[in-house]
Amino acid sequence: MPDLGRAALVVSFMLALYALVAGTAAAITRQRRMADSARYALIACFGSTAVASGVLVRALVTHDFSYAYVQAHTSRDLKTIYSLTAFWGGEEGSLLLWLLVLTGYAALAVTLNRKLLKDVVVWVVPVIGGIATFFSFMLVAVASPFTTVPRSVDGAGLVPSLQNPYMVAHPPMLYLGYVGLSIPFAFAAGAMLSGHTDERWIIATRRWTLAAWTFLGFGQILGAHWAYVEVGWGGYYAWDPVENAALMPWLAATAFLHSVMIQERKGMLRIWNMVLVALAFELSVFGTFLTRSGVIESIHSFAKSSIGGWFLGFVVASTLFSMALILWRLPLLKARTKLESPLSREATFLYNNLLLVALTLTIFWGEIFPILTQLFTGQQQTMGRPYFDFFLRIFGLPLLLLMGIGPLIAWRRSSARALMKTLRWPIAVALVTGAALIIAGAGSSAPGLIAYTFCAFVLTTIVIEFVRGTRATGSLFQLVARNRRRYGGYIVHASIVLLAIGIVGSSAYGTTKELPLARGQTMTVPGYKLTYASLKDTPSVTETGRSVETRGYLKVSGRFNGTMSTAYVNSSALGISHEVGIHTDWLRGEDLYVILDQVVGNKVYFKVLVKPLVNLIWIAGYVFLFGSLVTLWPDAREQRRLVTRLSLARA
Repeated sequence: MPDLGRAALVVSFMLALYALVAGTAAAITRQRRMADSARYALIACFGSTAVASGVLVRALVTHDFSYAYVQAHTSRDLKTIYSLTAFWGGEEGSLLLWLLVLTGYAALAVTLNRKLLKDVVVWVVPVIGGIATFFSFMLVAVASPFTTVPRSVDGAGLVPSLQNPYMVAHPPMLYLGYVGLSIPFAFAAGAMLSGHTDERWIIATRRWTLAAWTFLGFGQILGAHWAYVEVGWGGYYAWDPVENAALMPWLAATAFLHSVMIQERKGMLRIWNMVLVALAFELSVFGTFLTRSGVIESIHSFAKSSIGGWFLGFVVASTLFSMALILWRLPLLKARTKLESPLSREATFLYNNLLLVALTLTIFWGEIFPILTQLFTGQQQTMGRPYFDFFLRIFGLPLLLLMGIGPLIAWRRSSARALMKTLRWPIAVALVTGAALIIAGAGSSAPGLIAYTFCAFVLTTIVIEFVRGTRATGSLFQLVARNRRRYGGYIVHASIVLLAIGIVGSSAYGTTKELPLARGQTMTVPGYKLTYASLKDTPSVTETGRSVETRGYLKVSGRFNGTMSTAYVNSSALGISHEVGIHTDWLRGEDLYVILDQVVGNKVYFKVLVKPLVNLIWIAGYVFLFGSLVTLWPDAREQRRLVTRLSLARA
C-alpha cells in the first residue's frame, strides 16, 4: 500500500506540472484542445490525490505502524475518530490535506466556470496548476507521508490536547478556508493574464471567497473554544503565531469582500481589490510557513518541522508574481469613476478597508519581528500581548463604529446634517447605554466602556435596517429572501457585535485569582467560595509509556453549589496536559473556570477565573455561521442581476 500512495502522489505531481506547462502554452497559443487537456489534468489531479489520501486514512485506521507517519502520530489505544485526526496532526498529512482540498476546489471551480469565463479560465488552470505543483512536489520529494520504517508494536500516540472533539473539525475548517482563498487569487491572476480585468471574475468567484472566508472565520471560533476548554490557561486567544496565521488572511479577505461591492457597483478600487486578493492568498501560505517552520515559539508545538524554508521561498516567488502582474496591468486596472465625497458609503467602505489592512499589517509585523531579531541579533524577541491588544483597540474600535455608520449613510455623497439626522437614534441609544454602564459600575475600563457603547450603536443601526425593510415588504422572511447578501451581512455584523461584547466582558471585567491551598482551606472570588476538598493520583501504564493523572476536587458555594474537579496528566511519552473544570451559569452569562496548576508538598496551586459573558463568543460563532449561510444561499433574483452585470461587462 505505501507504494500505491507514493505512486499516486507522483501522478498528482505530473498532472499538476502538465496543467501548469500545457495550460500556459495553450493560453499563449490559444489552442483549445491543449487547454482542455490541461483542465482535465487538473481535475484528474484531484482523483490521484484522493487515492493517496485514502491510502493514508486506511493506514491510520488500521494502525499500520510500518508507516513512519502512523507510528509518530497514533497508537493502538486511540479512538478511531482521533486516529483520523492524525491525518492533519503532522507535517506530511497536513500537506496532503492541503493538496486534496486545493485540487478539489480547483476541479469544481474550473468545471463550473469553463463556459462563463472561458478566456479567464484558460489562465486559471496553469495558475492553480503551479500552486498544486509546489505542494505535490513537497509531498513527493521533501515530506512524504508514505515513508516506511521497521514495523513497531505501537506508536507514539497523539498529543493529549488534540484528543478533543473540536480537533475533528477545527483544522479541516481552517484548511478549507486557507486553501479556498487560492481560488479567487487564481481567477484574479487569470483575469490579469488574459487582460479581462472587468468585474466578471469577481462576480464568478464571490461565493468561493465567501465560502473560504466563512470556513476560516468559523474555524477560528472552534479553535478558540478548543483552547478555552483544553489548553488549560484560562483564555481562548493568546495572539499565538499560529492563531494569528489564521486571523491575518481572514482580515484581508474581509476587506476584499467589502471593497468588491464598490467595484461591482461603481467600478472603483480595481487595483486595491487585486492587491487584497493577492494579500489574502499570500498570508494563507505565509501562515503555513509560520506553523511548519518552527522559527517562532508556539503552543502548537506539535506542528513544527524543518520545511519552512520551502514555504518561505514559495511565498516570495508568488508575491513577486502577483506584484509583477498588477504592475503590468495597471493601465487596465484604472478605475472608471472616482470617490465623490468623504461622506458616502463608498468612503466608509474605504475607511473600513484601510483599518482592516492596518490591523493585518500590524499583526504581520508582530509575527515577523521575532524572525528579524533572530536573524540580525541572534536572539529572538517577541511582541507580547500588550502590543497586539493596543493595536486591536486602536483599529478595532473605529472598525466597530464604521460597521454601524456604513449601512445608514448614502451612496455617492451625504451631508453632515443629513448623516446626523439618520444616526440620531443609534447615537441616542449608545449614549444612554454608556451612561447606564457607568451608573452600574462598569466604567472601570475605558476601552470596555467605549466598546460597549459602540456595540449598542451598531446593534441599533442593524435593528433599524431590519425594521424599515420589514415595514416596506410586510414580511421579515421576504425581506431577507429578496436580498440575502445584504441582510445576511447584517446578521454577520450582529455576530461581530456579540463577539466584541463577549471579548470585552471576559477580559476587561473578569476576575483571576491563584492561591496555594492545603486541604480544607478556601479561596473566594466574586460570587463564589471554593474549598479544597481532596486530591487523587491515578497512575496508568500503556505500551507507549507511563502517565499519572493528578485530580483535585473543590467544593463550591455561592452562585453555584456543588463540586468541581480539575486535573493535570503527566505522561512520560507526551508530556503534561491539563483538564480544566468549567461551570457555566447561563442565566448570569458567566463561567466559573478552575485549573489545577501544580502540587507542592501538601499544597495545591489552584487558578480560578470568573469569565463574564464569555459564552457570547461561542454564540457569536453560530450567528456568524448562520449569517454567512444566508449570504451564500442561492438567490434566483441575484442570479438574474449577475447575468445582467456579466452581459454589461462583456459589452
